[in-house]
Amino acid sequence: MKQPELMLENQVCFSLYSLTNAMVRAYRPLLESISLTYPQYLVMMVLWQTSGISVKTLGEQLHLDSGTLTPLLKRLEAKGLVLRGRSEQDERVRVLHLTEEGQALKQQASEIPGLMRCKVGGEMEELQQLKALCDKTLALMKD
Repeated sequence: MKQPELMLENQVCFSLYSLTNAMVRAYRPLLESISLTYPQYLVMMVLWQTSGISVKTLGEQLHLDSGTLTPLLKRLEAKGLVLRGRSEQDERVRVLHLTEEGQALKQQASEIPGLMRCKVGGEMEELQQLKALCDKTLALMKD
């Protein structure tokens, strides 16, 4: 007897997983032009908004643990885009600052969101609804 709840095509998680993989693949050629991976791009987007952020706060914003984030940050530092330092208020706290090269990369990256919107297609309102639904679902999963 078929169990619809166990059929792959009925799984929301599989649709989200497949979409995530497709999105990352779509980003790849755009990010190669600025020598970043998708996770590195996410880190840089946060730092372009808030240079001087703590590693802990960055991890919270990106939903990444320090075991995942630390190697990512080391690679960005090796590329000359980020400086990892200590907070002046609390030496135990690691903070991140953009280098001049990291800040300059923002201009090169500024066209990527528009290019991705073209690749994804659809109406802006639909994309905003999809994002809102994903954010809501994520919030529910955290409770």
